[in-house]
Formats: sequence, structure tokens, C-alpha cells
Amino acid sequence: MEPAGLTLFTFAMSHYSEKIRWVLQASRLPFREVMLTPAFHMLPALRMGGQGQTTLPVLREQRLNGRQVHVQDSTRILLWLDERHGPLDLLPQGSDLRDECLSIEDRFDNIGRDVARFLYLDAFRHDDKILAMWTAQASPWQRRLVRLGYPLIKGVFKFRLNITPAAAKRSEQRILQALAWLEGRLSDGRLYLVGSRLSVADITAASLLAPLACPSQHPVYSTPDYVQTLRPRTIALEMNRPALAWVRKLYDLHRGDLPQFRQAA
Repeated sequence: MEPAGLTLFTFAMSHYSEKIRWVLQASRLPFREVMLTPAFHMLPALRMGGQGQTTLPVLREQRLNGRQVHVQDSTRILLWLDERHGPLDLLPQGSDLRDECLSIEDRFDNIGRDVARFLYLDAFRHDDKILAMWTAQASPWQRRLVRLGYPLIKGVFKFRLNITPAAAKRSEQRILQALAWLEGRLSDGRLYLVGSRLSVADITAASLLAPLACPSQHPVYSTPDYVQTLRPRTIALEMNRPALAWVRKLYDLHRGDLPQFRQAA
């Protein structure tokens, strides 16, 4: 029987996975991380999530009586952690502050698919680098199969995420609106979005924008291959933009070194 505790199932490039990884670490909740490989994640996610969805992250709690509980979707995981292992310091306990915090969490969660869509539109022109990132934690046989099936996997990915120039352009506009909102929020000199300390609002905004800000602590979005080749490049998304500089500052202050990714057994 697996030892009691928490296991987080993630993707290396998933900003939603980074959000929950950060929440767990900031909350000092011990957990084991299992990195899944694209395409090979689908059946485990369907089976564990029980919602007909193939999305990650999924959090599993192995209880002492042998029972397993699975929670899928980053917001559902967050609220479950607060109820089961909280109250979390990252969620203010006053009703008004808590509601404000969750409202901002929802605001940035809602641009997660936009960030991915906008990113991959150009990134898929560099198949070798995408393959390398997708299979960095794969076993040798998984790596071979992903390479063989890559054209199909890429096509399904583009279809499900609606990666087209027109859709990516709409996503870019929603991203820019979110950045403008964030910069307005920070214009009074505050560091934290809600209250006077780090909260889920900050973690969500920083995690979901990490593919654009490229904080040095992130093991994927800080690599030379990603920064120099895959990161979206537009004048409006220059690295010194205040919202993206804030993301990197938050990482500098609160993230520290990430643990090494673990390969799925």
C-alpha cells in the first residue's frame, strides 16, 4: 500500500500545476510530485478525476485506512486543501478579503488557456524544442512513442485548445487586458494584491503569467531554449513591462528553488 500523504500529478509546462505546487509548498504541506507526459496523462487523469476530464493537476490523498481521494482542477484543489488541511494562511479568513482573493484567482485562472493558446501558436513552429520539453521526464519508451505520434498529438492539442491565428489574437487581447488590470492594481505601490502578505491571488497571477515573465526560479520557463525561442514576443509583452516585472519580483521573494521533477513510475 502506498504511504499516506499527498501526491500531485502535473505537467512540466502547466502553469495551473505550478499554482498548486506553489500553494502546497508555501503552506508547508508535504507532498510527492509525479510528472506525467503529454498523451500518457489522459487515462490516469480520466480515471483519477472522475469528471470526464483529462486536465492536470490532480491531487491524490492516500489515507491511513487505505482510501484514496482524488481532486481535479486547480481551484477545486485549492478549496479542498483549505477545507481538509486548512485554514490556509494563503486564503484570508475575513469574508470580504477571502472573496476578493478568490475573485482575483478566478480572473487569472480565466486567462490560463489564453496564455497557452497564444504561446503555442508560435511555439509549434519549433517542434524539436516542444518535444524536448514535453518528454523531459518521460521514460525512454514513452519518449519514443511521443516522437512517433507527435504529429497526431500536436493536431489533437491544437484542436482542443483552438490554436488558430484568429483565436490567438483574441487571447492576446484578453491577456493584455489582464496585464493592464494588474498594473492598475499595483499602481499605488503595493506588493500584494490582497492584504499585506502573500495570498492565493498573488500566486495565481504570478503562476499563470510565468510563461510570459520567465522567472529564473521556474525550471521550464527560465531555460534558454524557452526564453530565446518559445516565449511569445510582442511589443506589448516586453519583459520589462511592470506586470511581468512584478511576477519575477514575487518569485524572487517567495518562490526559491523548485524541487527536482520526479518521473512517473
